[in-house]
Amino acid sequence: MTETTDRDDRVPGLLPQGLDAHLVVDRGSFRLDVTLTAAPGDVVALLGPNGAGKTTALRALAGLSSLTSGHLGLDGVRLDRTPPESRPIGVVFQDYLLFPHLTALDNVAFGPRCQGAGKAEARAQAAEWLDRMSLADHAGAKPRHLSGGQAQRVALARALAARPRLLLLDEPLAALDARTRLDVRAQLRHHLADFEAVAVLVTHDPLDAMVLADRLVVLEDGHVVQEGTPSGIARHPRTDYVARLVGLNLYRGLAEGHTVRLDAGPAITTTEQLDGPVFVAFPPSAVTLYRERPTGSSARNLWRCEVAGLETHGDQIRADLTGELSLTADLTTVAAADLDLHPGAATWATVKATQTHAYPA
Repeated sequence: MTETTDRDDRVPGLLPQGLDAHLVVDRGSFRLDVTLTAAPGDVVALLGPNGAGKTTALRALAGLSSLTSGHLGLDGVRLDRTPPESRPIGVVFQDYLLFPHLTALDNVAFGPRCQGAGKAEARAQAAEWLDRMSLADHAGAKPRHLSGGQAQRVALARALAARPRLLLLDEPLAALDARTRLDVRAQLRHHLADFEAVAVLVTHDPLDAMVLADRLVVLEDGHVVQEGTPSGIARHPRTDYVARLVGLNLYRGLAEGHTVRLDAGPAITTTEQLDGPVFVAFPPSAVTLYRERPTGSSARNLWRCEVAGLETHGDQIRADLTGELSLTADLTTVAAADLDLHPGAATWATVKATQTHAYPA
């Protein structure tokens, strides 16, 4: 996509630099209503479950879906009615969508050519970008001869060669195997750190988001439910989806000193002394399980539960528990065997107050 918007078309009220968007898109019974702002140099990740509106938001930014209302501003210029091909936007699609009949060099040269550069100049710029991506030796290769990681880097080079003011990345690592994903994620982080404009990343993978983004925006049912830094969101999840995303048990209740009486369930004792509506969170690793009611445990929180399911989680076993409190617990394979855990088994769960974290709702 190329930039043809006249800089005299700046609109008062929009942010003079970076992204200033209020995206409202009606699609049948689904409504997207999301506000996004970002300064040049920011990398923003859109996270959310399937159907949350991530792809709709990305398509609206790219001009591939029309806004029902709201606005889209970039560097003070209103782009709502600007055709997609005329927006200063680069897109890296999940499946890369490289031109199969062109070499890597000519794929990357496509952007500069569309902006009016001559063939030789466009190829020279493309060669520089391929060199930055450590792909100079593959300049003459066509997409079918590139590995997944190489194709991803060619797609990124093609997007960046057009000098976009907004870079959109749609699940850029989803098509890669685990080992390649690790390497390409590190390379992508390096290139995004050098990118001087705004980048918006859509992903379902929390690790991609945590590693690549400066700020996370979590969508559910077409709306923003939480946004902030990766560390802030990981420490203070505010919905069940976000809690699962960062691997925490999360509850909401009313605090009275060190006691939080849950909206649905028993009370939890915490080390924080708070009053009023709060969230309480703790990791599955903080949960200790017993088959018989423990008598010598120092834990202040004790609940009778039943095993609803077991699954492998990394090198541990994750137990889903129901009963007085629904929660997840992580334990070693040996511990699970010693406890003879199986679906339907009765168990007692304890959590020390020092391993809980309470914060205002």
